[in-house]
Amino acid sequence: MLSFTGCTYGLTEAESEELRIMRENTNHWKVKKINSTEQRVGGFCPLTPKEMGIFLESLGYPPITTIYIASGEIYGGEARLSELKSRFPNIISKEALATAEELEPFANHGSQTAALDYIISIESNVFVPSHSGNMARAVEGHRRFLGHRRTINPDRKGLVELFDKLESGKLKLGSSFSRLVQEMHKNRQGAPRKRNGPLPGIKGRARLRTEESFYENPFPECICRSKKAF
Repeated sequence: MLSFTGCTYGLTEAESEELRIMRENTNHWKVKKINSTEQRVGGFCPLTPKEMGIFLESLGYPPITTIYIASGEIYGGEARLSELKSRFPNIISKEALATAEELEPFANHGSQTAALDYIISIESNVFVPSHSGNMARAVEGHRRFLGHRRTINPDRKGLVELFDKLESGKLKLGSSFSRLVQEMHKNRQGAPRKRNGPLPGIKGRARLRTEESFYENPFPECICRSKKAF
């Protein structure tokens, strides 16, 4: 995902080069030259483990919160994940929940192991995607369909501005920073809302690309109202 999006923030030069080579050698990825800084500032990069830790902490989640990592291998491994674990030590994965024997039938089937993550994401108390990929959008839509279960959709563009101010010293972690994060996300927690339509003035197939995905938000077409609402 990092290679595809061209996001290298927080990585070493060697890691960034490894991702560039991977992108160059993947023929079906059409875009090869990507400005990582522009991607991040535009909100198109996944939040790093460190940024996710700061984000969740600012939303008010206590250190004892159990967090399930719904993904494959984390780029950078435990060293990268440690920046999240320092704030939330109760980090678990499918490898921690299931035995090696239970996971063995899924070993060579990436879509099936992703399905395990999908099921747990659907059933979790809260779902917080670090990146708006296809799976994250599908999970969000499914959770809406099941009764608008709490799904916090990070405003990555807004958060990057806050994180950069932290780095420069213009802001400090604390109650004031937490209020900024909470205010930014008070309307991004999965409450019912109609799906966003295409941008005005756009015609033809281009309209479809500007319309919010049905899989991300099936309301109102695919969510029935109770009889009390009529």
